[in-house]
Amino acid sequence: MGAYDDTLAYLTGLEVSAGWDLKLERMAAALARRGHPEARFPAIHIAGTNGKGSAAAMVDSVLTAAGYRTGLYTSPHLVDFTERIRAGGRTIPRADVVALVGELRSDIEAAGIALTHFEFVTLLACEWFARLGVDVGVIEVGLGGRLDATNLVRPVVTAITSIAIDHEEYLGRDLASIAAEKAGIAKPAVPLVIGGLPVEADAVITAHAGAVGAPLVRAGVLQDDPAAGLVFHAPGGARWDGLRLGLPGAFQRENAAVALTALAVAGARFPCAPTAVRDGLAGVRWPGRLAVLRRSPLVVADGAHNPAGVAALARELPRLVGDRRVTLVFAVMADKAWPAMLALLRPHVARVIVTRVGRRGLEPVRVAERVADGLPVDVIDDPRAALRAALDGSAADDAVLVTGSLFLVGAAYECFSGGGPLFEPWQASGTGGTEPRA
Repeated sequence: MGAYDDTLAYLTGLEVSAGWDLKLERMAAALARRGHPEARFPAIHIAGTNGKGSAAAMVDSVLTAAGYRTGLYTSPHLVDFTERIRAGGRTIPRADVVALVGELRSDIEAAGIALTHFEFVTLLACEWFARLGVDVGVIEVGLGGRLDATNLVRPVVTAITSIAIDHEEYLGRDLASIAAEKAGIAKPAVPLVIGGLPVEADAVITAHAGAVGAPLVRAGVLQDDPAAGLVFHAPGGARWDGLRLGLPGAFQRENAAVALTALAVAGARFPCAPTAVRDGLAGVRWPGRLAVLRRSPLVVADGAHNPAGVAALARELPRLVGDRRVTLVFAVMADKAWPAMLALLRPHVARVIVTRVGRRGLEPVRVAERVADGLPVDVIDDPRAALRAALDGSAADDAVLVTGSLFLVGAAYECFSGGGPLFEPWQASGTGGTEPRA
């Protein structure tokens, strides 16, 4: 293996050995050891059960269009690890990953600090953004919020897109408990933007924001105007018109409302001209959501991985696939509410191929047993073989739907899009030793 593959093997080893261990002490110690790179740029910090990555991509795209040097940190990746850490829409170069991981590993191991995979990658992102001299970091929460490794950044605005049941093992089994964990990103005197939330979740977050002194801002309204296209009315009276959303799906309007409200709230620090808002929103890229990877047969890949996300996908399917015969390729993590996900998808599909991705993936035979009543189902353990089988068994005017896991969507991109990178690498930096911008 080459140096980059060796580096990824080290990071994967951290995931296997430590998994998720939600606490902030290790991350705080590592950031202090590194001289607090997270303090060298202001952040826009975004949480939510669904939609947080899309909202982060929109915020990043608008800020980039406005001329700011942005850092975008999201997870997981689809095709290549470098997708997680971007500047100005471009990924961290592989050479920087190798150099910086080596440097950070030596330093924190010498200090006796044992980070989890997500903590280490968050440290890597903060270090690279600080050295690059980004104007602002757009930071997506990994899991929850209160004890997430990203919760040590220094935000100028925080946001919560949505609350639904997911990751119950870590966040709790009811909406109020999950909301309490996500509300943990609220900071004193830092505005907290919230999207449309279930009543019980809204009450928890509103109470927590009041307790910590975070001004609560409800997302503005994004609506159609026959004369002016999409129009956004922000809290406080700001208005942006002539908007076009570059991401498909009605649900993305809700995410866009949160993103635009966050930008409006941050406008005193990071003003964005209306042209930048229009260009950034229209040009946003966020692969893996209602993505059409092939036309004949139609191949649609969507990273929905919980019942709320699948419900949003199911509402879009009639528009996307019409009356085509649909083969579903499905894989899911074992801790997900997968029976509810399948129940939402069954009415839209004629055939199912079940596969497995990732070490936490559910055994395909368990899914097949649930599907078998009334639908033809095949079990193909290898995801790429499953995707090829779906394609081989589909006519030109059929459709293939790939969903249930972002890891499966990543495999679909590799299978149907040639496996090339989804984004170009950042060109301005040289190695992990890049000095901060003057």
